[in-house]
Amino acid sequence: MIYAICSCQCSVPASWISETLTIFALSDIHLINIDGILKKVFNMLITEILARNARMYDEKIALVEREPAKNRRVEITWKEFDEQANKVAQALIARGIKKGDKVVHLMMNCIDWLPVYFGILRTGAWAVPLNFRFVSKTIRRCSETVGAKAFIFGEDFVDRVNEIRADLDKTVETYIFVGPEEVRPEYAVAYQAFLASHEPVEPHVEISIADMAALYFTSGTTGTPKATLLSHRNLEHACYIENRHHKQIHEDNFLCIPPLYHTGAKMHWFGNFIVGAKAVILKGIEPRRIIEAVSEEKITIVWLLVPWALDILFAIENGDIKLHNYTLDQWRLMHIGAQPVPPSLIKQWMKIFPHHQYDTNYGLTETTGPGCVHLGLENMHKVGAIGIPGFDWEIKIVDSNQKTVSRGEIGELMVNGPGIMKEYYKNSEATSEVIVDGWLLTGDMARQDEDGFVWLVDRKKDVIITGGENIYPVDIEDFLQTHEKIQDVAVIGLPSLRLGEIATAVILVKSGQELTKDEVNAFCMDLPRYKRPRKIIFGDVPRNPTGKIEKPKLRKLYGKGEESFKI
Repeated sequence: MIYAICSCQCSVPASWISETLTIFALSDIHLINIDGILKKVFNMLITEILARNARMYDEKIALVEREPAKNRRVEITWKEFDEQANKVAQALIARGIKKGDKVVHLMMNCIDWLPVYFGILRTGAWAVPLNFRFVSKTIRRCSETVGAKAFIFGEDFVDRVNEIRADLDKTVETYIFVGPEEVRPEYAVAYQAFLASHEPVEPHVEISIADMAALYFTSGTTGTPKATLLSHRNLEHACYIENRHHKQIHEDNFLCIPPLYHTGAKMHWFGNFIVGAKAVILKGIEPRRIIEAVSEEKITIVWLLVPWALDILFAIENGDIKLHNYTLDQWRLMHIGAQPVPPSLIKQWMKIFPHHQYDTNYGLTETTGPGCVHLGLENMHKVGAIGIPGFDWEIKIVDSNQKTVSRGEIGELMVNGPGIMKEYYKNSEATSEVIVDGWLLTGDMARQDEDGFVWLVDRKKDVIITGGENIYPVDIEDFLQTHEKIQDVAVIGLPSLRLGEIATAVILVKSGQELTKDEVNAFCMDLPRYKRPRKIIFGDVPRNPTGKIEKPKLRKLYGKGEESFKI
């Protein structure tokens, strides 16, 4: 296996690199171009990548935090990032944390998030980042599942942690609070005091690339969150694949908006991280604040979720954002992932930003985040597809017996590659349901076209069966998204006595617009009859922090109405 990563404007001839890659194509060598010198790296831990960045780019800015609501901006250098991670590691070790222990990490995005994460990893312990939307009982269940020995949390979670502390105390020995002193619980040590007496030197903990590194809980959109166990090799490969796909160099600057507890945001940042490039953590998702950050910080790469991209387009359309007021020429790449992307969105985006590169990213927590399938910067002619196998990944589409279906037929997407999780922690039954002979069943229905591009049809659990016909909600959502008055839309199946289920469209209308059910029904006449929504509901379209529509919540909200049962 070989990885080629450029970190700067390279002086090495492209032909020489190509020949070198061919020579090493069968070896387990990573070739990284650092400051014009092609270097070989063997199995580099991400903690070692951080140490290397600190040596090479010590006083250069690594991370910036912007909080527009408080007019706040802070930054740290690579040296400061590395030293803070070392202090976290030393402090945890002094509190008894050792290799293989579990450390819960429950914080909102901030400039301390990543140093804390890397500090945990340097102890050899497993980092356990938790979803900031988890309620108290879910936090407790996650902590009990992993047997957390230390618990690091921010001010937004004080009430939730207080509520379950008695249960957490069964395994948790140390609580570390990252926040203002005036709201610190008495049972938790203040973060700065926790670090104060420790030297910023790397601890001597022997960590192998094959060791386990982190437990990431799934989003729970289809049920109870499961603990996905990832290795250091999984994390390492996420760096190489992201850089391979999006070609980051040291001069790039990544705008991080999604939550860092999720594999998506952090693993996209990894493409910058591996070449020592800067990143900006933006607190808030308002369209104007995003564009301001891109302009003022000279951002070159932005990863957006569908609703944020739609909000930006709408703000430009209604005049809330006037692009001539901003410096945006350096912005080279906009990419989207985490959910199906309406082709109409990208077509409209490219009209406004014709110089942008674009990529669709597909992945799961179980694949160490995005990249097992991606569109590719050069494949704009296939917008709407999730793309082709990512670097060093394989895919196949199978029937219910895991037999490969014919090209063009719909089946379940399976993937195989270096990012596949070790297991669902302490859940062998669930693990065996999704990992078959080393391949991961994604739970997503897809088809592959004549050119080999994969088109996502829908979540297996979201398929609507009405009168014996399979309806894939994404098809209808993509169609309705082209309506000029629709801001967002979700299509769900609601129970029907006669048909089993009916397709129901939950529509969020753009601000200032009016839309009637008759207008929607007339618009849907262009759909095949069986795909037309039988029921229209105007309301919010809830999405989780990673942009996925929370369809179980919608089915629970609207599935009890008498009307739906009679159709």
